[in-house]
Amino acid sequence: MATATSPTRLFTHERDADLARDVLGTLEGPEGYLSVGRGDTAQPLPRDVGVLLQQVLEAIASGATVTVTATPSEITTSTAAAMLGVSRPTLMKMIARGDVAAHKVGTHTRLRTEDVLAARSARRRRERAAFAALLEAEGDEA
Repeated sequence: MATATSPTRLFTHERDADLARDVLGTLEGPEGYLSVGRGDTAQPLPRDVGVLLQQVLEAIASGATVTVTATPSEITTSTAAAMLGVSRPTLMKMIARGDVAAHKVGTHTRLRTEDVLAARSARRRRERAAFAALLEAEGDEA
């Protein structure tokens, strides 16, 4: 049985991996569309929840440790900076430039988690595009 070391971390044992592989083998329907229930009373899950559960099952099936965290809808600048992998002063410059939306709560700057995740995705897309351009330029030189 898996051992919970905190409410959000699960170390997988071989029996857990076997059970997860069995469940993954019985999933039907398009990816991310799962249902739960007993007998004839299956209820569909929201697609994103289905995708998440499949990812958790795949991680357990491979013997990985699974960590689940919840992030509030509104976060502090320190949390946002950590999520983006930048310093807090750099984040504040990004906010000033309009790269990331933010708002004030009294004297404190707050950000929506959704906006921070969107900024992180956009940054990753730009990095991938720059890397692809670099690889292409190196290929042209050869």
